[in-house]
Amino acid sequence: MDFTVPEARTDLAELTRRIVESWRDKTPRPTDSGLDQELWATLARSGVLDAALPATVGGGGLGLLAHTAVLAELGRVAAPAPYLDTVLVVAESLAEAGSPEQIEQWLVPLVRGRSTAAVAFGDALSGFTARPSGDGWRVDGAQTAVSSAAFADLLVIEATTQDGPALFLLPRATTGLSVTGQHVGNGTDAALVEADAALVPATARLGGADTAARARRLATLGWCALQAGTTERALELTADYARTREQFGKQIGSFQAVRQRLADAYIDVEAVRLTVLEAAWRESEGLDASAEIATAKFWAAEAGHRVAHTAVHVHGGVGIDTDHPTHRYFVAAKRAEFALGGATAHLRALGATLAGRNPA
Repeated sequence: MDFTVPEARTDLAELTRRIVESWRDKTPRPTDSGLDQELWATLARSGVLDAALPATVGGGGLGLLAHTAVLAELGRVAAPAPYLDTVLVVAESLAEAGSPEQIEQWLVPLVRGRSTAAVAFGDALSGFTARPSGDGWRVDGAQTAVSSAAFADLLVIEATTQDGPALFLLPRATTGLSVTGQHVGNGTDAALVEADAALVPATARLGGADTAARARRLATLGWCALQAGTTERALELTADYARTREQFGKQIGSFQAVRQRLADAYIDVEAVRLTVLEAAWRESEGLDASAEIATAKFWAAEAGHRVAHTAVHVHGGVGIDTDHPTHRYFVAAKRAEFALGGATAHLRALGATLAGRNPA
């Protein structure tokens, strides 16, 4: 068995790292809006946005593992680039289930950096329904804290229909659709999305229940991949600080308690990285990845929590300074911890899967 990472995927990750690190070096105070237009345009021009998409829609065909590699690099700088929602979830869903008209209208502008998208998933407390109305659909419902929705040109809504869940493509200007910006822990990219009998044409439906379920799996994997990059870089910064910060005439990294905590954080970071790699591989091979995705999200939440707090605690007072880089990684890790369910929710889903029950 060959475990060598394909050169094309490595090259894509290195290209993404060069772009985002160059952007970071010349942007001392990054925007918290979730979208830096210059960075997004650079990623599009370089081919990063379409490299992992299927070749059938003009992409590079590098696949899901390449998506996770890109997201890990974006996580390393907490970059304001909506790759997860726009490319991994929406563009992939369009590539898989979109009609030629949907692909031309939405997929092409998304991967060329001319527009962005957000995805509103339902949960146990809120969500959307869609009912047939004439030649189209009436969409009702609401969801709060939808990532990337504050600026997205396209809202993709997961709604319950008479045939089960499905995705619907709603342009931002759709009558009956309301998007209200919200300030969450790490920025202002999120929004409250509300639909009040929003009328959409029949052509707005994207696939069926299988497409909606895969979109949710992709989004979950995306948050895990972001967390892998975020925690990895947070640990690097913390280790560097422990090597240079002195207390009582010694580097704090020489203290046993600090060394042990950093060692635990290293194990946590590796656990996040390896579990998302396994889950993404199984998903990319068309295998049942339910247990692996739940495992990956559990580690992204549980280990992400521990690493984020380790970074703050080892940095001491400077760790809670909102102008210090550590703060960006802390709030980014906390966002990824709870996105699409925290550790307990996914541990319960894993238990249900292993017991042969429906995780829902």
